[in-house]
Amino acid sequence: MSRGILATCSVKARPGVTRESLRAAYSTAYAAEPFAHLLPEGQWPATAAVLGSNHALVQVALDESVHRITVVSAIDNLTKGTAGGAVQSMNIALGLPEELGLPQTGVAP
Repeated sequence: MSRGILATCSVKARPGVTRESLRAAYSTAYAAEPFAHLLPEGQWPATAAVLGSNHALVQVALDESVHRITVVSAIDNLTKGTAGGAVQSMNIALGLPEELGLPQTGVAP
């Protein structure tokens, strides 16, 4: 792994949360986001898949036996980090297309 951030976060699930409702909530939250992608169930993020891009890959899972939600995400911290975030935020602030000037395809360093 030459660069990138792979984060694993967990939280106690509220009563009544199901795998289906959890995935539906994440799917809805990221549906219109050009750089955030919820991966298909069973596929896990890897830093190699986002290398040189402004994309964030996300996976969410529910362990029903202990009522814990686990979220794993991968970003390239050089492109999706401060520089890419600044360009993306500037685009939004100026009313420009969010993707303007940001790489859509990753490249190896």
